[in-house]
Amino acid sequence: MQHTLTLTLLAYLSFVSLGLPDGLLGVAWPSIRTFFQLPLDALGALLVTFTMGYLVSSFGSGRILSRLSVGTLLTLSSLATAASLLGYMLAPRWGIMVALGGLAGLGAGAVDTGMNIYAATHFSARAVNWLHACYGVGAAVGPAIMSGVLMANRPWQWGYGIVGLWQGLLAVCFATTRRWWLTVNRSQDASAPAAVCAASYGRTWRLPVVWWSMSVFFVYTGLEAAAGTWAFSLFHEARAIPLPTAGTWVSVYWGALTVGRLLSGVVVSIVPVRLFLRFCMAGIALGALLIWVHLTHLLSGLGLTLMGLASAPIFPSLIATTPDRLGRAHTAHGIGLQIAAAVLGQSLVPSVVGVLARRLGLEIIGPSLLTAALLLLVLYEVLTVTRLKSVRDASRKTR
Repeated sequence: MQHTLTLTLLAYLSFVSLGLPDGLLGVAWPSIRTFFQLPLDALGALLVTFTMGYLVSSFGSGRILSRLSVGTLLTLSSLATAASLLGYMLAPRWGIMVALGGLAGLGAGAVDTGMNIYAATHFSARAVNWLHACYGVGAAVGPAIMSGVLMANRPWQWGYGIVGLWQGLLAVCFATTRRWWLTVNRSQDASAPAAVCAASYGRTWRLPVVWWSMSVFFVYTGLEAAAGTWAFSLFHEARAIPLPTAGTWVSVYWGALTVGRLLSGVVVSIVPVRLFLRFCMAGIALGALLIWVHLTHLLSGLGLTLMGLASAPIFPSLIATTPDRLGRAHTAHGIGLQIAAAVLGQSLVPSVVGVLARRLGLEIIGPSLLTAALLLLVLYEVLTVTRLKSVRDASRKTR
């Protein structure tokens, strides 16, 4: 029992560690851009290498977990992330930092996919929401760390150094408990791992519901990342909101994501998930609209907060309902594909917004966020219809 509680705590800490670097980047980017003398949209290069590493580890997570215990995987992933962040701190040239993004993606992708496969097959929707709330904790603390560093007139590298040391400490904790993870794995039902990946990749790829599900993950995660990455630049550089205030609003955005996931862990056990997600997606669109129209600085900040709060249950609830949506045999491969699509969105959507901001000005961020929010709502409705059709077709075949 003691080991189980310890491992649960470490699982939550692993999601905190996933959020910390994401929270750092949005606040650090103007300083990084000045330090390396880069154009506004140069962020795309770092996001691309990060994505490539993330995709490699996401697609290979099933095979990795068949050879390594969860504890060993978490140890290696945390070490890779720590090395990349400390490398950011020491990088003398932008090209080196971009290359290190691939290592950061490898580390983050392995732990993200592996833990989500486990959570989807062992946790309730409530527990998955709480697990993902820990990501929000890290993403909220990240901007606070970087803002504190910059307000103390220290270089942005210090922020990455602080988080890199934290990742190294976490790796030591995972290494110390790696045999406990192995024991817990062996105590599980031996048929469970095979059941969740009984279907081949080819069969999973051919399901229309998988493609629509991937589209939803792509747009949602891209929207979440774009808001967190570009809100600081929009508020501080385009609208002259003071640095401490702009950094605080970004922290509040990620904090609202965390609080929302804690609360939604209770709500999803009462309200039907599909209805709840529709309501939340409408809330994201309203928040984006408030950012775009910019009636006052306060309303723009509250719009960003609303986006964070409304975004909270979407990713974890979609993960938790994957077995129901795709079928248990397609769960492991389906989650890997969904997370691969998510990380593509996380990198490509903010990159596209950055290109638009460079060419059209930072104020294009508001309408870009609203467009993505409306597209997300449409795609989710199509996914819902496709899933219901696949269920009807399956029921006809069994008659």
